[in-house]
Amino acid sequence: MSQLSYIHPNAKIGNNVTIEPFSTIYDNVEIGDGTWIGPNVTIFSGARIGKNCRIFPGAVISAIPQDLKFKGEDTTAEIGDNTTIRECVTINRGTTDKMKTAIGSNCLLMAYVHVAHDCILGNNIIVANSVNLAGHVTIEDYTILEGLVAVQQFVKIGAHAFITGGSLVRKNVPPFTKAAREPLQYVGINSVGLRRRGFSNETVLEIEDIYRTLYVKGHNVTNALAVIEQEAPASKEKEQILDFIRESKDGIMRGIS
Repeated sequence: MSQLSYIHPNAKIGNNVTIEPFSTIYDNVEIGDGTWIGPNVTIFSGARIGKNCRIFPGAVISAIPQDLKFKGEDTTAEIGDNTTIRECVTINRGTTDKMKTAIGSNCLLMAYVHVAHDCILGNNIIVANSVNLAGHVTIEDYTILEGLVAVQQFVKIGAHAFITGGSLVRKNVPPFTKAAREPLQYVGINSVGLRRRGFSNETVLEIEDIYRTLYVKGHNVTNALAVIEQEAPASKEKEQILDFIRESKDGIMRGIS
């Protein structure tokens, strides 16, 4: 640990942690074994950082929320193991809604990403340069957001989804889909990503058939769900899709136009 850094005496620092010069670690911070903290990083109270993470210069972790309702409650910003936080990323801690902001393990947040209060990100997520996540956003495992994506507050993005660069995400994005255009709409399933992650051709085709019923065949959402329930083969992916859509009370992204 560099003598040019400030580390609060009550911070809990694991074994083999490297903290480069000019970084500041506040009270009530926990950093797991093997993590590297680059120069000029600021880690405020409430940060919980896992093992073998890499945090690059200019990142600010666990600053208070940019929310005028925040009254100083004791909340956290949590980062899982093996996650990389690139230059100038900002991750705010939670509010009374979830009491935490959380990013899972094996994630990559590229430069200038902003993660607002009460966002919950799963594992194996890639968030590209200059993505902005408003408060209370949920992103499930294996999702990829390309550069300059902006996600509205309370939006949920399902597992294995792919959002193209520059998109404005105002509605929930169901799992396994690709989303693009303005306004954001369904443009197919993330077949390349699914096959890379070991999904069989049969499963990929079944997912495609489900979304064809939902988005292509002219059904409204209620009728499409009934048809999928009755006609699509039973699978965990089918139930995952149905559950996601039924729980999306404020609606999902539009179909092909």
